[in-house]
Amino acid sequence: MNEAIRNMKTRRSVRKFKPDAVPEALIEQVIEAGTFAASGHDRQPWAIVAVTDPEVIARLRRDNAAFFDMKVKDPFYGAPVVIIVLTKKTTPTYVYDGSLVIGNMMLAAHSLGLGSCWIHRARQEFEMAAWRDWLTEIGVEGDYEGIGHLALGYADGPLPEARPRKAGRVFWVKG
Repeated sequence: MNEAIRNMKTRRSVRKFKPDAVPEALIEQVIEAGTFAASGHDRQPWAIVAVTDPEVIARLRRDNAAFFDMKVKDPFYGAPVVIIVLTKKTTPTYVYDGSLVIGNMMLAAHSLGLGSCWIHRARQEFEMAAWRDWLTEIGVEGDYEGIGHLALGYADGPLPEARPRKAGRVFWVKG
């Protein structure tokens, strides 16, 4: 089995992170992998925001938890890095394009020995005036929609085992 496929089969979502800082060089590699995701007509309609500032992460945690359908203390599981993926709403394939960015980054993180977890509710967060203003303050201009957050850091414990793949999900039409 080649390394790329092995990486896909062994990657797991991490839901408990060590507080250890992640070197910027590793974060940059994860983000760069995201920028190589496929996008409709190669539009590359995304904006990627890496957050390591504990105060901003605390605000993201608070606001994200407010949209969660159950009581949760930390929707980012203690991750020291939160990467936000937004895409331009005017792009017909924006949700899919942003989703591929997050998928690429999750695989890159795993290949670098980092844990990650896709966290939803970015759309709701970045519809809030305070967060739209924050995007403008940091230089993100345009009509973007939040696609997701990537909680990133070192896993605090072993990765979970893969569950068996569900049967009856693959179909062939042979000629």
